[in-house]
Amino acid sequence: MLDDRIRRARILIVDDEAPNIQLLRRILEPAGYTTIKDTQDPTTVRRLLQEFQPDLVLLDLLMPGMDGHEVLDVVRAATTVDDYLPVLVLTSDNTRDAKRRALSGGAKDYVTKPLSPSEVRSRVRNLLETRVLYQQVRAQNAHLEIRVQERTFELEDARLQTLQRLARAAEYRDDVTGHHTRRVGQAAARIAEALGWPEEDIEMMRLAAPLHDVGKIGIPDAILLSDGPLTLAQFEIMKSHCVIGADILSGSDVPLLRLAAEIALSHHERWDGCGYPSGLAGEEIPIAGRIVAVADTYDALTHPRPYKAAWGEKEALEDILRGTDEHFDPRVVEAFRSTVVSSAHLTGVFE
Repeated sequence: MLDDRIRRARILIVDDEAPNIQLLRRILEPAGYTTIKDTQDPTTVRRLLQEFQPDLVLLDLLMPGMDGHEVLDVVRAATTVDDYLPVLVLTSDNTRDAKRRALSGGAKDYVTKPLSPSEVRSRVRNLLETRVLYQQVRAQNAHLEIRVQERTFELEDARLQTLQRLARAAEYRDDVTGHHTRRVGQAAARIAEALGWPEEDIEMMRLAAPLHDVGKIGIPDAILLSDGPLTLAQFEIMKSHCVIGADILSGSDVPLLRLAAEIALSHHERWDGCGYPSGLAGEEIPIAGRIVAVADTYDALTHPRPYKAAWGEKEALEDILRGTDEHFDPRVVEAFRSTVVSSAHLTGVFE
């Protein structure tokens, strides 16, 4: 009794002699193979492979016009590396060279005429069972690949959510809404886009920039939440949040975290070298830090903090403009002007 998957297999017979085709049908049909197509014209094989999509090809070698070796070339060209389409050669050519050439050309088995019905059925069944097992393995591999992708997406989503919550944990102490980190990420991404960054890097900036102040976790509340000017000693402690943040995020081989660590360390550096913590100047400052410096300053100015009221948008924009060439990279300010400013309908400030 044939397995249903084998019984439903599609078998293509390619032989130029009708009696040979009839013989094969008499051998196979009583054994339960019901889906058989045949052709006496080997030039139609390419079309039949596409239309009929056989699970097995029974092929004669000695045919006029286009012999079986040429048909094997067609089969090989029409199937991909991942396909397993077995070809059983049934031929009167019992020479060693013909067998070697057929098997090296892609045939999976080789039987010489006159045919033994039991041998043909056995060879056909073996090849079809192999094909079924191959398809099962391929389907299982595809399923496993999907599961791996799903798991990867789940892990990536969990990682991103962890990073988002880490950013909010730092901001929650002086921005209970947590919106500052998100706004800085969006603004930094728009600036990066205006600077011509690749889409993948823009998205990474959007995700990494919100972690710029994660080091505030290590700053005492008495300093972080002070509603008045900080003393010099207190300001030195406040400045340490850059190093603290970089330490928290450093040591990872994940590009997103490496970028976030770079931003945390450098977003308070100044174009003129008077920033902190390292006193870097100009293009010594990583471009990501220069971008976040503008995005962070604008958002901090236009929203209330414990130590100040919110500034108006025009006032904040004028302050950033005044800081060009001193605090901020002029190219980044221009990118900011062309995106964030234009979207706010405040381009006149820069004219």
